[in-house]
Amino acid sequence: MTQDISNFAALNLNPAILAAIKAVGYEEPSPIQSQSIPVILAGHDMIGQAQTGTGKTAAFALPLLSQLDPSRREPQILVLVPTRELALQVATACETYSTEMPGVKVVALYGGAPMGPQLKSLRMGAQVLVATPGRLCDHLRRDDNLLATVQHLVLDEADEMLKLGFMDDLEFIFEAMPESRQTVLFSATLPPSIRAIAERHLKEPQHVRIAAKTQTVARIEQAHLMVHADQKPASVLRLLEVENFDALIAFVRTKQATLDLAELLERQGYRVSALNGDMPQAQREKTIESLKDGSLDIVVATDVAARGLDVARITHVLNVDMPYDPESYVHRIGRTGRAGREGRALLLVTPRERRMLQVIERVTGQRVGEIRLPDAEAVLEARISRLADGVGSLLADADATHGALRQELCERLQCDPSTLAAALLAKLTAGRALDIESLRREQPLTPGSGRGDRPRTERGDRPERGERPDRGERRPMQPLPEGRVRCRTALGARDGIAAKNLLGAIINEGGMDREAIGRIQIRDSFSLVELPEEGLERLLTKLKDTRVAGKALRLRRYRED
Repeated sequence: MTQDISNFAALNLNPAILAAIKAVGYEEPSPIQSQSIPVILAGHDMIGQAQTGTGKTAAFALPLLSQLDPSRREPQILVLVPTRELALQVATACETYSTEMPGVKVVALYGGAPMGPQLKSLRMGAQVLVATPGRLCDHLRRDDNLLATVQHLVLDEADEMLKLGFMDDLEFIFEAMPESRQTVLFSATLPPSIRAIAERHLKEPQHVRIAAKTQTVARIEQAHLMVHADQKPASVLRLLEVENFDALIAFVRTKQATLDLAELLERQGYRVSALNGDMPQAQREKTIESLKDGSLDIVVATDVAARGLDVARITHVLNVDMPYDPESYVHRIGRTGRAGREGRALLLVTPRERRMLQVIERVTGQRVGEIRLPDAEAVLEARISRLADGVGSLLADADATHGALRQELCERLQCDPSTLAAALLAKLTAGRALDIESLRREQPLTPGSGRGDRPRTERGDRPERGERPDRGERRPMQPLPEGRVRCRTALGARDGIAAKNLLGAIINEGGMDREAIGRIQIRDSFSLVELPEEGLERLLTKLKDTRVAGKALRLRRYRED
């Protein structure tokens, strides 16, 4: 069935925005969106009272982006948010909604990150600024005309900004903006302080009030696992080893990710297929039928492809990538627990996504408990149990049907039955590890491993007193996940470089998503960064003139001997 976005189209949004909405998989505007979008498109100031998770980011981003002029390389929209995490989340959403608008650039301005890359992004002509008040004030002190061209201001989670003590910063920002702007204020509550801001800075605002009503299905058992982005493929493989599922749907954000993960799982012997919006409808329907009849056990899908998916045998939902909002999360996990059955939903959460996890829990009113990554012992037990289950059903008639063949093989091979059984097991298991030491070598990822467990010098922090960074000697390299490579720069600890400097440069100058960047190792005279192999040359070309701490980055593919 073709996706119907007629209700969004009826709101008179820009056709490019409608195309992006369709790609993301939205079908029905939420109550806050259906009420706010017409008000904002009409140019009115507005006060929206809505909880986080009701779809309010799209409620202001869609109509404001619809009015943006990509040809003007200057700030036109400013979104103020209380925290760094929310700034990144809103900026990502704005980038997603503007994918069909060539030339639109979104920049997130927040503290704790280098000023240099942010300044360069502003000089390059960003039209959408998503900022925390404190960092925006820092930029205004450098350039008091920064906001002179802004036509639309959004205060997102205004009550939280005031709780964090940003009142003086907000007043400073208001003074730096044109009086003719449109101002939209969103807040979960409307205390006197918020009402005072509205009276001083909003012109005849219209009011929209929405209560969050999202609920999850109680029979679905929910759990989350903390991982870093570069650990996701190994974590998925480990979870699939121990989870006792009949059929499973794994959700990712992009079409390419469906293909990559499906290919990885197929190489591991799983019956799996990708499901995304680029596939013809007939092929998508065939994939769903294969999942229903048991020809497939796993489908890796985007949200847009999984709309309306109803397969009773799906026992598990695995959210490999965090959904954009709680509504999408509820929709995803609703693919299991169908027809009164029990279901299990697992969610991989990266450190920067902790806040979205909290939002999901608050909006759904249910706790998503944390689990640990299964260790080697658990994987070994699962493998042996599956093997025993598979062989156990054959024991009753084995001697009668295959006893003569066993005797024949023992005579031909001149071995006893126990040796023959061991050899047949080796063939049956196709070399898969079935002892602890082999399995640990096969799966180097350990529960809870990640940047937080690394020595300080590997995180790019200052060494402890008495410690010295290495002087460039070779260290054993950990195996890289498939599809990733190491790159090297001659900048290191002696150049005053920290991991956050390299991270900021690659994100801001290379236009790369934070989740795509793996481990960063800072050595004394050089540094190593793990990056995706796909698109690497294009990224290195973008970074060829980049400078970090005043020195040329010169990032190159690292050739290991």
